[in-house]
Amino acid sequence: MTTTQDSSTDVADKLAARRAEKRAPGKWRSWETTEGVVRAPHRSMMRAMGLNDDDINAPFVGVASTHNEVTPCNAGIKPLVEQIKYGVKAATGTPFEFGTITVSDAISMGTEGMKGSLVSREIIADSIETVCFAERYDGLVAVAGCDKSLPGAMMAIARLDIPAVFVYGGSILPGSWRGETLQIQSVFEAVGRRQSNEIDDEELRNIETHACPGPGACGGMFTANTMSSIGEALGLSLPGSASEPAVDQRKLASSRAAGLAVMNLLREDIRPHDILTRKAFENAVTVVVAMGGSTNSTLHLPAIAHEAGIDLTLEDIHEISLRTPLLADMKPGGKHVMFDLDRVGGVPLVMKRLLDAGLLHGDCMTVTGKTVAENLAGVDVDESDRTIVATVDEPLSKTGGLVVLHGNLAPDGCVLKVAGHQFGRMFSGNAKVFDQEEQVMEALVRREIEEGDVVIIRYEGPKGGPGMREMLSVTAALVGQGLGEKVYLITDGRFSGASHGSMIGHVGPEAAVGGPIGAVENGDVVEIDLDKFELNVRIANEELKTRMAKWQPKPPPYTRGTLSKYIKLVQPAAKGAVTE
Repeated sequence: MTTTQDSSTDVADKLAARRAEKRAPGKWRSWETTEGVVRAPHRSMMRAMGLNDDDINAPFVGVASTHNEVTPCNAGIKPLVEQIKYGVKAATGTPFEFGTITVSDAISMGTEGMKGSLVSREIIADSIETVCFAERYDGLVAVAGCDKSLPGAMMAIARLDIPAVFVYGGSILPGSWRGETLQIQSVFEAVGRRQSNEIDDEELRNIETHACPGPGACGGMFTANTMSSIGEALGLSLPGSASEPAVDQRKLASSRAAGLAVMNLLREDIRPHDILTRKAFENAVTVVVAMGGSTNSTLHLPAIAHEAGIDLTLEDIHEISLRTPLLADMKPGGKHVMFDLDRVGGVPLVMKRLLDAGLLHGDCMTVTGKTVAENLAGVDVDESDRTIVATVDEPLSKTGGLVVLHGNLAPDGCVLKVAGHQFGRMFSGNAKVFDQEEQVMEALVRREIEEGDVVIIRYEGPKGGPGMREMLSVTAALVGQGLGEKVYLITDGRFSGASHGSMIGHVGPEAAVGGPIGAVENGDVVEIDLDKFELNVRIANEELKTRMAKWQPKPPPYTRGTLSKYIKLVQPAAKGAVTE
């Protein structure tokens, strides 16, 4: 059969010739929309946006922004976007700004709307991927400022595998009242103190109005700052940028530098698959557990790894945590916020101490075009300053901040944050079972939760919730009522990075898919063994099997729209709750 089309060999030759004759270094994909007679309409659309020939012939860099007026975490991002674009232009690239969604966990917390939080991570990743894929951008700088927008952006970077840099919007400055440092965790816990009549309405209002002084993500080592630290540890962010406050002028400078960095990655052909290696994820886990990071890292790190084609399990995280010392004394379990860590050297200080002790892989590539070891070579470590970051020789704890438990109540595993806590090695108590978060809040208001209880909250998992609502309202109320380490809270849902206390989350399999947590009854004895890292309900195996045989799935809580799609696609928490 005859054809007027060129053979694949001819096409390859023509493409090679175009690269040699016309293309700027790094213009890998965008030439598809800019070169040749047939692309005149495409170029015409670009000229309508003010682009000239030089702009059109330069590499195209997408600048994905989560700037919005939904949450203070992202409200200050717009100036950073402008600096990123400035950096790209200064390095003879052409930036294209586009937006994506975010939601505010803190504002939706304790409501039905919180079910959309984890869902938003997938939408963010999908939307960034879609724009960069459709527009054939050569590179990407993603700037984000809150819990799910950070991992969502990193997941997109891993999927796209085009040269990319991640920029954190920055953390909030600490608030203050009566000489006490405050942040959003303080307000949630003040609610519990008010319910206990420890404080009055006026004091609660004063805490409320002083805790959050301006833009930026929540200030402790909560999920946003955990994820910014992960971005730096993975090598996706510029060194030192994870701890810069949102309102600090250094944040503008590092954003501009990110624009320059992505252009260098384009010239050097360094892509995310060169950075996001198995060793890089081991580095990230090491940094997280050394800093007492959020339990949400056990969702987001496996999800980012999945997009990079790497299998990172809960067991991997547990093993790394057991061989990594806890160094950073950070809230919620410790004393300090990200602003304090920034003053003494930020994440590079933690990484330098870990590297010097042989606990990090120094040969991992980063977005600077240098390795982790090369980036940290000039970091000045003052071994005498141990107030915020301890030394490896004299750590806060010999093991890291996260552990994973298994047992007949969690065959697929569950997660406990131990950083900043002195748990007994054994705990057992009678179960008080609730099928939704709201039921527990009602019980707390009635003061029905007592010391020694094991509170079970189920049907809040990825499918059952859906969306694994964070339960900061519940955990903070428990702390505020003085029960933080006097009861255990166990759920197939998850917790805010600001939560602390005796809390076990991500129990799998979740109740909605027939996990054993769905068979627990009021009064059952639940046992936590931190020597064996086990979580068990103390009933005979035959009894458990009998109960499970009688179990019936609940109808899906949503049958239309985004949450319905999510229920159908979401994978277990142990796999990062990715959608496949």
